Amino acid sequence: ASLPKPEWVVNVKETGMLLLVDYSDIKNLQTTTIESAKFLHAGGWDASGRYFMVAANASNKVAAVDTKTGKLAALVDTAKIPHPGRGANFVLPQFGPVWSTGHLGEAVVSLLSTPSDDAKFSKYKEHNWKVVQELQMPGAGNLFVKTHPKSKNFWADAPMHPEPAIAESVFVFDKADLSKEPVPIDVAKDSGLPETKAIRRAVQPEYNEAGDEVWNSLWGGKTDLSAIVLYDD
Repeated sequence: ASLPKPEWVVNVKETGMLLLVDYSDIKNLQTTTIESAKFLHAGGWDASGRYFMVAANASNKVAAVDTKTGKLAALVDTAKIPHPGRGANFVLPQFGPVWSTGHLGEAVVSLLSTPSDDAKFSKYKEHNWKVVQELQMPGAGNLFVKTHPKSKNFWADAPMHPEPAIAESVFVFDKADLSKEPVPIDVAKDSGLPETKAIRRAVQPEYNEAGDEVWNSLWGGKTDLSAIVLYDD
């Protein structure tokens, strides 16, 4: 649901089209169609709540829809097969507000500069709608990235990686120095579950409301136990 207007934002995934559905009159819905790129998949809001950011994974792009004007704001080229989940927003000292996405097909997390109406961020305008930094992951196969306004950390998973040591772990970056290698956390080991032949995939770190805990799912094999593993951020 849009924040600026009474609208739903709808991905028509395989078409590369987005629909803005005005529900102010529920009996007479008004629809605006926006062409972007194929194939639309996961997405979420930038920090301002104005722009809907969505991965076009077959085109290696991120589409940004301006829900205030009802138009496509940008198509940003990224690394191979972006998959942001909802993405994650934070502020880089040298680039201002950024929205982030991991990638299924490349071992990086991309940080995209996003616009802001806040005057203190006006000096970063030249960077808007560009990938301003890429964080190196130990491998491809990311599905979700996450941070919290109160946290110093940035979490990323890699559950679709073929190597168990990577797929069973999550990786924690220090937002104060993103040039450092991320700290790996072996979620499968920490779960306390017995070892199995199947890869146990650590996926979708999520913060609690306070921003001091991170909950991680661990997907077991078809006949194996799964778990939710909590960490003190």
